[in-house]
Amino acid sequence: MLPLSPAFTLLAVSLFFGTANAWFRLACTLPLVRERIDPIVSPGVAPANHVHSVHGGSNFAPSSTYDSLRQSSCSSCLITQDKSNYWFPTLYFQDPKTKQFEVVPNGGLLVYYQNRGTLDKINGGPGLKAFPAGFRMISGNVKSRSQKYPPNQGTQAELAERAVKYICLRYSAGKADYEGYGFPTTDCEAGFQARIHMPACWDGKNVDSADHTSHVAYLSIIDNGSCPPTHPVGLMKLFYEITWDVTTFASRWKAGTDKWPFVYADGDPTGFSAHGDFQNGWDINVLQNAIDQCNNPNDQTGNGITEACKYFVMQSAADATKCRINPHVSESTNGTLARLPGCNPIQAGPSDATLYSDSNCPAH
Repeated sequence: MLPLSPAFTLLAVSLFFGTANAWFRLACTLPLVRERIDPIVSPGVAPANHVHSVHGGSNFAPSSTYDSLRQSSCSSCLITQDKSNYWFPTLYFQDPKTKQFEVVPNGGLLVYYQNRGTLDKINGGPGLKAFPAGFRMISGNVKSRSQKYPPNQGTQAELAERAVKYICLRYSAGKADYEGYGFPTTDCEAGFQARIHMPACWDGKNVDSADHTSHVAYLSIIDNGSCPPTHPVGLMKLFYEITWDVTTFASRWKAGTDKWPFVYADGDPTGFSAHGDFQNGWDINVLQNAIDQCNNPNDQTGNGITEACKYFVMQSAADATKCRINPHVSESTNGTLARLPGCNPIQAGPSDATLYSDSNCPAH
């Protein structure tokens, strides 16, 4: 596992335990594993298309199910009754001189479980539901390399595109933070973040769909609002905050002269292919009790203090960090690589990328 710089480690800790306007925060430590496995998009396939950084239950596997995740012996996240898996594409640095690739250290994942929308009881609705057994979903489009829709249209397609945003955190005098929908062009001394909103509306019937998105929908203004009539069941809204230590590589490229040297494992140098995956592994009764009884404005649960919810059993970050698994795919995903794992040539768009398998890989 790659070490983190001391400054970045402190940043990650502050993100884990800082305050925020959300119901509770699920902190996950360093990745459980990095590998080319995707039990949602490519169930049973090993290897899948590109490398993911995976957090959560230790039974993550090519064909993992709700029942198998519930049998996980550990989790890299801090609430022990949650054996869900959360994953996203791994970020690599491509050296401008050698053109070789190196994994960018990921300081953990913070998942905000937010009570949002008109269906929540606090907003006068019937209440939110825990994720059912077998529930899975994704947010984002791995093929995307550019924005396609004018902002604020409010269609599900436009909301899905706007659900992924980036923050470049700066602390240098006179340097403003970057906030936008594609990769920045500068170093991010205090951390580079991807922020992914997941759908929070469910059709109430299907725990998955062919495209892994049609059974769910986004709230009308992404972070709040109403659900469409086709998806009348409200869920906790998941919000992924992923932080990378890109400044580790600051001495090896020149901002303003060199291109942004970071790419996703799927060959994306633009940032528009970012996506988040969720496979439910919760103790459903625990999550439903927490939803119903731990969002109390009269105690600390109303302030998003995870530990204040009596239904949660917490583990320490040190114990969560010990939860690691061996990759199912025998290949190198760390170190210095001549090419991205699998068949993932750099595709900058702006048209959608072509996804290749190992067996039909063009020269690159």
